[in-house]
Amino acid sequence: MPETQALTEPQKALRKMGLARDIDLALHIPLRYEDETRIVQLRDAREGDTVQIEATVTECQVQYRPRRQLVVTVDDGSDTCVLRFFSFYPSQQKALAPGARLRIRGELKGGFLGWQMVHPTYRAAGGELPEALTPVYSTVASLPQAYLRKAVAGALSRADLSETLPPDAPPAPGNATAWALRQALQFLHHPTPEVSLAALEDRTHPAWLRLKAEELVAQQLSQVSSRRAHDVLRAPALRAKPGGLHEQLLAALPFQLTGAQRRVSEEIAQNMARERPMHRLLQGDVGSGKTIVAALAAAIAIDAGWQCALMAPTEILAEQHFRKLIGWLEPLLAPRGLRVAWLTGSQRKKERGEMLQLVASGEAALVVGTHAVIQEQVQFRNLALAVIDEQHRFGVEQRLALRGKMNSGGEPHLLMMSATPIPRTLAMSYYADLDVSTIDELPPGRTPVVTKLISDSRRDEVIERIRGQLAEGRQVYWVCPLIEESETLDLTNATATHEALSAALPGVMVGLLHSRMPVPEKKAVMSLFTGGQMGVLVSTTVIEVGVDVPNASLMVIEHAERFGLSQLHQLRGRVGRGAAASACVLLYAAGDNGRLGETARARLKAMAETNDGFEIARRDLDIRGPGEFLGARQSGAPLLRFADLATDTALLEWARAVAPLLLDRHPALAAQHVARWLGGKSDYLKA
Repeated sequence: MPETQALTEPQKALRKMGLARDIDLALHIPLRYEDETRIVQLRDAREGDTVQIEATVTECQVQYRPRRQLVVTVDDGSDTCVLRFFSFYPSQQKALAPGARLRIRGELKGGFLGWQMVHPTYRAAGGELPEALTPVYSTVASLPQAYLRKAVAGALSRADLSETLPPDAPPAPGNATAWALRQALQFLHHPTPEVSLAALEDRTHPAWLRLKAEELVAQQLSQVSSRRAHDVLRAPALRAKPGGLHEQLLAALPFQLTGAQRRVSEEIAQNMARERPMHRLLQGDVGSGKTIVAALAAAIAIDAGWQCALMAPTEILAEQHFRKLIGWLEPLLAPRGLRVAWLTGSQRKKERGEMLQLVASGEAALVVGTHAVIQEQVQFRNLALAVIDEQHRFGVEQRLALRGKMNSGGEPHLLMMSATPIPRTLAMSYYADLDVSTIDELPPGRTPVVTKLISDSRRDEVIERIRGQLAEGRQVYWVCPLIEESETLDLTNATATHEALSAALPGVMVGLLHSRMPVPEKKAVMSLFTGGQMGVLVSTTVIEVGVDVPNASLMVIEHAERFGLSQLHQLRGRVGRGAAASACVLLYAAGDNGRLGETARARLKAMAETNDGFEIARRDLDIRGPGEFLGARQSGAPLLRFADLATDTALLEWARAVAPLLLDRHPALAAQHVARWLGGKSDYLKA
């Protein structure tokens, strides 16, 4: 359609739903189906059945008790049925006048007074019955089902659904490619009445399997293409020198690396020694020691005469990295005339200007900061290694911006770190373009955290427990989900909790920390808590990542039912960082019915049952699905609509084998397949 021609409301709605191309409409699979292929006699129907009847209106009147409603009685020759409409128009009264012969569809309810249907669909009787089930699509208010059905039917007839899976591909598990794509789509939009609705609903029907196979191949093609495009890029080869900065740092550390830390450091060092840019995810549970691994990688880059940047999502986390890295590296860098620079949005203009000069001149060998690191005015002299902590907090564009800071025409090595471990099936599908290093061992001296679920009604007992911890010289976190009162969420806010705890614990310094406080105030509060002067810190989730206070032995999370599973696990990781026995109390408030919702219950149960971050991640994936689990990592990239990583692992393995074969032997088909399924979205996989 020419752009000059005005779009109708339904056409605008189609575009808004992302249904712009014929193939988009063809892949808009129905939510459910209605069986309009047969007429049922009322005498043969059962309570609760959704049926289609043909009947004559015998009576039609507006009643006002118990509320205004249109009440219509119909007779199909075998029995009568009352139709009730609580919202109706005068035109409906005319269409439902006595004597009208109608085809009516709805759910039958049987009461003392006989059959009735509430707000059934109806039209004039007569005409041939359809031969297939009627599709019901997800839609929006301005897009009627009838319009959408017609649009999908037209798109199905026009769309290019030629086969892109080659005949020499290995056989798919479960005979998933037995049906042709066109045959599968035609069937899913218009299934025949005898089909098993269970097989359609649980997506085990051969037509569904074909769609899943196609989708997984498209996703794997985009991942393999991304990896191959990345592999032809060039980065500086960075090798650790004997007796150099890397070895000096290892010798200066006040602790021994764990076996897992040594192994992943070696994997990273081997990667950086190649001219192909490293594209690696370093994952490890909360407190497993990822920062020192990043510092060792930075030491290799700096020793080779290049710069390294480390970007963290929050100022608190960035500052903690900064303090640790200065402690480890500055004594070794100073004799070389090099510095560690600090960049953040809240810096004063003068300090920021000084730091920008250090970065541009190359004197700042390591640059630590927040999003400020990727701002336009930041010019590196020779960036060769970019480290991104809590990478799922950053969008694709932000990661691409950091990679674009290398001005020598090549690519920097990229190390992304995450304390949210990636379940294996997710790594196989969404992270197939990354190498993954895993720290699967905690440093010695870390104590397991005991997790307790306690109802909000027992808050006094929790405060008593806090007194006991403070008496032993320990410190306590109390985390709240909101800063201010909300009319929609009846949650105790951080400010009120701070006041209540201050009153309940006289003589104890109780601090307050939240994201809206000015940065100097935040720093002052954290400094008092880190230094041990402050006994209790009331905070929002600002302290979720990176805060390291070994003396803190109790974490109370208020309204724990409102938090995500990975967030709860991250918060719990703030305690148990020293030798003292530590606990995490999940304070929960049940709903009006006195019960927790199913999802909240599943999350809290997982927290109580395991401390293992990988098991937590697996359960989180089960609860949330891959779309939510991935967060910003794949902003704009193709999430699976049809395949399910929990049940379709065999198909995913098959797709991983098919994708490289398709790219190597049938590049034109591969391009056609990706265009069909992903459009322009595969570009995002570069990050």
